[in-house]
Amino acid sequence: MEPPDYELPDEQVAQHPLAQRDAARLLVALGGTVRHLSVADLPSLLGPGDLVVLNTSRVLPARLRLAKQSGGAAEVLLLEPVPGEPGAWEALVRPGRRLAPGTVLYARGGRAVLEVGERLEAGNRVVRSLVPDLGDFGTVALPPYIRAPLADPERYQTVYADNPGSVAAPTAGLHLTEEVLAGCRAAGAGVAGVDLAVGLGTFRPIKAGPVEDHTMHAERYEVPPATWEACQAARRVLAVGTTTVRALESAATTGRLSGRTELFVQPGFRFSVVDVLLTNFHQPRSTLLVLLEAFAGPRWRQLYEVALAEKYRFLSFGDAMLVDRGGRAAPSGA
Repeated sequence: MEPPDYELPDEQVAQHPLAQRDAARLLVALGGTVRHLSVADLPSLLGPGDLVVLNTSRVLPARLRLAKQSGGAAEVLLLEPVPGEPGAWEALVRPGRRLAPGTVLYARGGRAVLEVGERLEAGNRVVRSLVPDLGDFGTVALPPYIRAPLADPERYQTVYADNPGSVAAPTAGLHLTEEVLAGCRAAGAGVAGVDLAVGLGTFRPIKAGPVEDHTMHAERYEVPPATWEACQAARRVLAVGTTTVRALESAATTGRLSGRTELFVQPGFRFSVVDVLLTNFHQPRSTLLVLLEAFAGPRWRQLYEVALAEKYRFLSFGDAMLVDRGGRAAPSGA
């Protein structure tokens, strides 16, 4: 099948987060009806037996702007730690061809920060830290479609971010506040967490060929036993974000609550855990949009047409949608 596609006007790509997180608009598509609410209204859509599952991964300050000893600029984007080698990371390095293995890169002020190592498949490199914490020299790596600087880096973190490990934010959770989560609990819903380290591959478009030929990146995930047990007991599982879907459905598919997953959710996938999805509006031809089509069915296109016509804000700092699984009626009380 061809990747799902649509026309996204530049003016509807959000460049800044809203001043109040839960003021983001929420397109609610449950049980065949469409309503326009805000994320602050989420507790009113929940009740006893519902379970809200969050991805608690924290975004690393993964982009390092450094220099060679000669003064030439270099940029390193940390992707994930190299297993079994403390202080070593798999990374993207630019300009890669001019940085031979053994090249040392320096911070402003002259401190040696890391050494560039061997080349890996797909053009990635190993880099080895020369300082106690590379994060002290980095900043969060915003998606390339966000051109405006971010005044407060914490706005690219969820309020419940815990375990550092992601290169990009699990952006659906950016809308949630402690007050919204407290409201969900007061409505009788449970709240639980998973940890999936979001990699850059999540946001890479499907460039050519059918969806089936796309190679999905691997990501580390962990589903705590208590979260898994709560999912089995829940009347309805609401996943906050596609990364939470990937973690939960990977656990169901493999039978393992932790590990690395290459699961590529696409039309025809049989969902075992997630009933409702809270998600942002995604880029055309992205694997995230493929997941949405698998989850919601072909109606995703009609919902996006509504969102575009109603001037919803799209992508990482944009608005959100709450949608149930394709072909399912909404439970009573929704």
